[in-house]
Amino acid sequence: MPYWLKRHVVPITAHFDFTLALTYAFPVAALDPLIPPGLRLDTYEQWGFVAIALVGTRQLRPRGIPAALGCAFFLTGYRIFTRYRTVAGHELRGLYIIRSDTDSQAMAIFGNLLTHYHYSVARVSVQRSATDLTIDVATPSGIADIRVRARTANAVEAPPVGSPFSSNRDARRFAGPMPFTFDYESETQSIIRVEGVRHNWQPRPISVDVERVTFFDRPPFVGGPRPVLASAYYLEDVPYHWRRSIREP
Repeated sequence: MPYWLKRHVVPITAHFDFTLALTYAFPVAALDPLIPPGLRLDTYEQWGFVAIALVGTRQLRPRGIPAALGCAFFLTGYRIFTRYRTVAGHELRGLYIIRSDTDSQAMAIFGNLLTHYHYSVARVSVQRSATDLTIDVATPSGIADIRVRARTANAVEAPPVGSPFSSNRDARRFAGPMPFTFDYESETQSIIRVEGVRHNWQPRPISVDVERVTFFDRPPFVGGPRPVLASAYYLEDVPYHWRRSIREP
């Protein structure tokens, strides 16, 4: 397929029923080698961050298509917090995606045709109640399994124990989906950026029990410093759309 098809050239609309965002802190030196040319880590003190977004999504379709024709699926995305300076000199914060998992075979196929988001198919179990959300993601060979229980009813007053953030105010800056997603197009030595536009964006800091995250037990993370859970945020009922991408050398 032509490489330019992966530039996210079609504006997309979706609705997030819920999003659980887990942010893990790593020493800067552990994440720097994973960043492509043109981007740099978005840091807090000596830390860089990887967000795991677990998202219940429906009505995903090209903008202008009726919502009834959209797709419903679950998505897990692993993203590194990065910064990019545009040709015009504007400093942008965003995410560089290193892996995505979905329970939809169609989403994996078309996602890999039209984006650089590295989709794989997983088995997903989601249990929601008025007070809790339990998510179990099983991937081939256990490469990126997740099991987490989130207490969604009440906000917490401080980040998790051991977090590098001293307050929820600091943690909120690294709370998950950012306005921009960046990728490097090696064929043209360019940065592809996609802007997301969101509504009803009111994340709450919550407590979570993370039983396993096997992605950090494999290369390029295995053998390095262990990740530290820096924050956990939850939100519901978010209309979202992605604009057509912009390419810059």
